[in-house]
Amino acid sequence: MIKRKKAQLIAVILISAITFTHFQAANASTMNKAKDAKKKAEEDLNAANKQIEDIERQQAALQSEIDEKDAELVNVLVNIGILEDELEAKNIQLQEVTADLAKAEETEAEQYASMKKRIQFMYERGDTAMIEALLGAADMSDFLNRVEYVSDIYEYDRNLLTQYQITVQQVADLKSTVETEKAELEDMQEEYALQQTSLENILAQKRSQMGNYDNQLATAQATANKLKSTIDTQNRIIKDEERKQKEAEAAAKAAAREKANNSSQNNSGTKGGTGTGNSGGSTGSNSGGSTDGNSNDSGSTDDGGSTNDSGGSGGENPGYSTNVSGSSVVSFAKQFVGNPYVWGGTSLTNGADCSGFVMSVFANFGISLPHSSAALQSCGKAVSYANAQPGDLICYSGHVGIYMGGGQIVHAQSTAVGITISSATYRTIVAVRRVL
Repeated sequence: MIKRKKAQLIAVILISAITFTHFQAANASTMNKAKDAKKKAEEDLNAANKQIEDIERQQAALQSEIDEKDAELVNVLVNIGILEDELEAKNIQLQEVTADLAKAEETEAEQYASMKKRIQFMYERGDTAMIEALLGAADMSDFLNRVEYVSDIYEYDRNLLTQYQITVQQVADLKSTVETEKAELEDMQEEYALQQTSLENILAQKRSQMGNYDNQLATAQATANKLKSTIDTQNRIIKDEERKQKEAEAAAKAAAREKANNSSQNNSGTKGGTGTGNSGGSTGSNSGGSTDGNSNDSGSTDDGGSTNDSGGSGGENPGYSTNVSGSSVVSFAKQFVGNPYVWGGTSLTNGADCSGFVMSVFANFGISLPHSSAALQSCGKAVSYANAQPGDLICYSGHVGIYMGGGQIVHAQSTAVGITISSATYRTIVAVRRVL
């Protein structure tokens, strides 16, 4: 009887062990699948996060380019506005000069006609009128006065005509200068218009490219969110399987203990009970430690430094030299007055444009400046025109010169006049920069 009960107990234990082993195998299969799915999702998530970082880095670089081009466009539009005002002023000045020239030419013609009449009268009367005038003198003093009067008339006519001719020439030269300056402003206006069109096209392309990046980023982020959800789901499955496994292990151990206790109560011998307890212990020895409790959600990403602060777009700052005086710079620059203006040139003797002239003058003192009138507007330190000192840069729309003091600049003005000295306020000043 005891042997039969013992056999039944062993059979129950074996059945429990087989059932637990089968459950454990099924549990391990589900958990392994969840772990594999989680690992695959984590790898894909890392790749998606890297793609997101790359897109954001490209977006930041592109946004920096867009901001730079926007600033350039704003500067061009400001310069266009300034040029329009200057052109309007030049047109008014040209109208005034043209009217002055016409009046001067008319006055010259009238004086010339009057002089011709006097000469004709003297010629037609011959020497008789002269002799009569002289013989009609009351005394020698009167005679000499009459001779001097006739001479004064000739001298007056000659001087007056010469004066009017000089005035006509001066007004004509002024008109020519104004026309040249107007033509230069129109050329700059056309150049700025081309720059505006180019910048607007570039900005349109870059904004379209930014839109593509936005779409790519949205897709990558959606993928990353799905992968995070997958990882969360697999983590829940793993934890649930771990819980089930622990519950099954606990149930198997409890069943074994209960059978062992029952067997001990029905049998007076302790040997079988001991064996049953040992069997139960061996059954429950299957380690549940194979589960991976570390549910590491790799959704955390580091976008470290994806936004690169390009800085320095405001213009090239020069190397400063504390031992250079503005008067030295002006004295050096003045010796090249009269040399030609050459577009894009940097030679102080063979020809330079406005920024090339400034760049080459300051290079003589070891100061590096950009060959661009627009970039020079951002160099050094901003000062007001009221506080301008010799050696400061006087910046205009599309032009630049070196301040001499006393309201004058030395600059490469145009192909018509070359390197020359002008009034600092001959055009609208947009900036004064101190680079010494």
